[in-house]
Amino acid sequence: MDNTKGKLPFILVSPIEKFSIELSVKIGDAVGDFFGYPIKVLPLLQEIDFAFNSDRDQYHSTLILEKLSSLAPERCLKILAITDKDLFIPILTHVYGEAQLNGIACIVSTNRLNTDLQLSKNKVLERIIKESIHELGHTFNLRHCKDHSCIMHYCRSLEDVDLKSNNYCRYCEVLLSDAMN
Repeated sequence: MDNTKGKLPFILVSPIEKFSIELSVKIGDAVGDFFGYPIKVLPLLQEIDFAFNSDRDQYHSTLILEKLSSLAPERCLKILAITDKDLFIPILTHVYGEAQLNGIACIVSTNRLNTDLQLSKNKVLERIIKESIHELGHTFNLRHCKDHSCIMHYCRSLEDVDLKSNNYCRYCEVLLSDAMN
């Protein structure tokens, strides 16, 4: 999917390894609608074995972000990578995603967002989109918010993800607007 026109900056949705292009397009459509930027879906990384930690049986997300940011194509404003691999940073047991604060790259993992086989595909997609918007918010320099309903609220559990809204609170919305202008 490439709906970039002319020389406009775009958000790149980058599925990693065998992650579904179809699902990546759905996530991209939601992200594009939310942020108002054109979306391009393009895999930048064919594999992420370089970030695998055998002691944890997980992938170090910070290493993936560093690699992604070095691969940013021209006019790419932000990169949202999507993977089904389990991610971590050293100080936490796992992360739903990670972002470069005020940087270009972020990543979201569906691994722990899709643990309940009873959940509908729409509910899982809603979680993925919330976390994608959250991580992209960090790339626009937004920090975690104390407002439990704000999409920038830090989530310690899937219940937290489900309880927060699909939007920024008024304060974070102003900060995002400032960052985008």
